[in-house]
Amino acid sequence: MVHRFVPRLSHFAALLALLGVLVGYAGDSFAAEEKKKFRLAWTIYVGWMPWDYAASSGIMKKWADKYGIEVEIVQVNDYVESINQYTAGAFDGCVMTNMDALTIPAAGGVDSTGLIIGSFSNGNDGLVMKGSGDLAAVKGRKVNLVELSVSHYLLARALESIGATERDLTVVNTSDADIVAAASAPDVNALVTWNPQLSEILKMPDTHRVFDSSRIPGEIIDLMVVNTETLKANPALGKAMAGAWYEVMALMARTDAEGVAVRTALAEASGTNLAGYDDQLKTTRLFDKPADAVAFAHDSALGETMRKVADFSFKHGLLGEGAPDADFVGVETAGGVIGNSASIKLRFDPAYMAMAAEGKL
Repeated sequence: MVHRFVPRLSHFAALLALLGVLVGYAGDSFAAEEKKKFRLAWTIYVGWMPWDYAASSGIMKKWADKYGIEVEIVQVNDYVESINQYTAGAFDGCVMTNMDALTIPAAGGVDSTGLIIGSFSNGNDGLVMKGSGDLAAVKGRKVNLVELSVSHYLLARALESIGATERDLTVVNTSDADIVAAASAPDVNALVTWNPQLSEILKMPDTHRVFDSSRIPGEIIDLMVVNTETLKANPALGKAMAGAWYEVMALMARTDAEGVAVRTALAEASGTNLAGYDDQLKTTRLFDKPADAVAFAHDSALGETMRKVADFSFKHGLLGEGAPDADFVGVETAGGVIGNSASIKLRFDPAYMAMAAEGKL
């Protein structure tokens, strides 16, 4: 089964991102110009599979043709590498979480816009313990997870809910490729991971889900991020992407044979079957209606989430060695700016989702 290898990892090596930016700067003047050809990167995850279907079905081409442009959608096997390539200017857009958007391109100086708020994890990420269903029992344990990833963020939020901190336990860095195997080891008794690995671990004897992302809804957000300057110079790109995305969303939501066929295609492309993919959708809050995504973008909770993410990122050194505080990077939401208003590098812009909601594409 194909999984998200090294998925949603907030890159601890900020230097790589900065080096990528240096390469990207050479193309900034070009990127800010009007152009006709664009490249988008995606990696395998339940909430991002629709981009693959948009490409394979011809839906993306249809919308690109409408606006007189070409859009190439490229699968990249390594999630972090896809974001690094986007940061370096190899792609005009890339799928990533809100945390990774902040800590890689934005922290690296690349002004980026969350064009499509596709979904958020609503149980896809979880903390599992052996031998106890009491979250408080995690104190004193070693916890295996992908360090400095959204799993690490989830652990921090879980500890906060019981008045504990990371000083109360030991984090053991474990790759996503090894986490299921690690769970079977007798000396491993606490883990944080995401689906489908989470589901596999919960099938093991005496395992208990003690905290998951449904307890912090809306905090682990799955986005399609585009270069802000490119988008400003090429609004046709935003319109075509929004049009294609929400056409696929409408097909996925159908309960008839066509809807089943679309979700089956998504399942097979991600290495599972229809039942497996539908199970992953159950723990994903997919914004299949653009109006819902627009409402989410306007909710004050988004700003509060980004404040939590910025605080976590600064505490763990993910905003770069030169960051003096958690406000180092400005984040613009519909409700205002979080952080440095003089240096906004991450924006949540609901304009194109609103066009889709209002039938103006």
